Amino acid sequence: LSLFFVKDTRVFVETEQLVSKEKSHSNVFVATSFKNKSLSAITQAGLVNNLNDGMIWGLLPLFLAGLSFDIETIGIIAAVYPTTWGVCQLFTGKMGDHFSKKKLLFLGMLLQGIVIITLPWLSSVNGLIALAAVLGFGTALVYPNFLSAIADVTNPIQRAESIGVFRLWRDLGYAFGAIISGLVADWFGIAYAIVFIGCITLLSALVIQIRMPKPS
Repeated sequence: LSLFFVKDTRVFVETEQLVSKEKSHSNVFVATSFKNKSLSAITQAGLVNNLNDGMIWGLLPLFLAGLSFDIETIGIIAAVYPTTWGVCQLFTGKMGDHFSKKKLLFLGMLLQGIVIITLPWLSSVNGLIALAAVLGFGTALVYPNFLSAIADVTNPIQRAESIGVFRLWRDLGYAFGAIISGLVADWFGIAYAIVFIGCITLLSALVIQIRMPKPS
């Protein structure tokens, strides 16, 4: 299918390279991870997004089981989150073409943090389903726009490499989330672990707001 129906975009990259105002980096890994304000702000948010995602998959079912919900109810609540995320990102990705990606990333991380901190305080099925849906929408706001935001602020020639570095940190978030939330849950309890990860997510939203420059 790629061979016959997908056009090679190399010619577009070469054309964009002639007019791009984005400077190239001597070390793409360092620039994407730490040095460049926009790239590093987006990258840390990607890591934290998957960090809280790993916590949700690991601890939410255990938390719900602790509320004496049956397996079917736990499955429904847990499924609302990725379903909402998957459907909504069909539209939130397009929103990134019309609205500030910085604002979308900040709002998405902010929603995630608020929802996660609120989770331990609810025990009704309908309330938890509603929170799961809002969490899914928050994730949908950021997930497709992470990559396009990285693409916007990188030199076309280094775009693939920078996105690769971002994805490295983003997907490491699953491992960090499992380890951190697991340790906190063992030491203090599941509810404390959920709130702790929620606070980290709110902090990530602030990093986006403060560190990432306003789009020109």
